[in-house]
Amino acid sequence: MTIKEIFGANRFEITSKGRIGCRGIIIKDSRILLIHGLQADFFMIPGGGQELNETLENCCIRELQEETGHIIEPCKEGAFLQLHEYYEEYHYINYFYTCEIVGTAIKNLTEVEIERKLVSEWVDWNVALNIFSHYIDFAATNEIKMRAYLRDYTALLSI
Repeated sequence: MTIKEIFGANRFEITSKGRIGCRGIIIKDSRILLIHGLQADFFMIPGGGQELNETLENCCIRELQEETGHIIEPCKEGAFLQLHEYYEEYHYINYFYTCEIVGTAIKNLTEVEIERKLVSEWVDWNVALNIFSHYIDFAATNEIKMRAYLRDYTALLSI
């Protein structure tokens, strides 16, 4: 597994808050499955935060089912990337898995995800790389989008 770090310009010297999450990359016919927040035109690799007493692999499986409606199986080698991000007082750790679809299920979006009008979309690999490569364009206007795009761009370049 590769380990990478992203240090935000606004990071504090000492972190006091953190979050661990998992994200799943599914590739089929030169396309990648992404989550698209239609309300803000915001793309991201599906995934989310680890729950108490949940394994990393089970977090990935649950999050992708909830967000995409697909039952997935992470690759047997485990996560290919552990990405540490440091912003303000936060230390975020995301584990990225390549996954395979093995079935379908019902989506289970949170109220916030419903408000953001999250849908899953198959996007051409090169288009996805291009979308995420423009992370710096959002540095002054949408820091959350900038961070997510940098995170996901880093992950795609690490495959």
